[in-house]
Amino acid sequence: VQLQASGGGLVQAGGSLRLSCTVSGSIVSINTMDWYRQVPGRQREFVASITYGGRINYADSVKGRFTISRDNAKNTMYLQMDDLKPEDTAVYYCRESPYWGQGTLVTVSS
Repeated sequence: VQLQASGGGLVQAGGSLRLSCTVSGSIVSINTMDWYRQVPGRQREFVASITYGGRINYADSVKGRFTISRDNAKNTMYLQMDDLKPEDTAVYYCRESPYWGQGTLVTVSS
């Protein structure tokens, strides 16, 4: 099973980005999928999760600004990030436990 994350980049504060994560390989079933992020020197932190049925959780730091979604037919999960802040700068990773994607860098300039 492989997870491919994409969509990161450089954006000004207040801007938006949309991340994607596609699962491929020997997929039996896809359950809960998550987004995490990590700043160098700090622990990886939870951002958002979505179950196969669409139940969603967000970290308090992103509630109201980020929207997680998934397209089960495409084995793809998304993270729409609006009103980005410099503190959102990190490498964003997708996960479909126990598998992780390779990460995509999001940089928010002030």
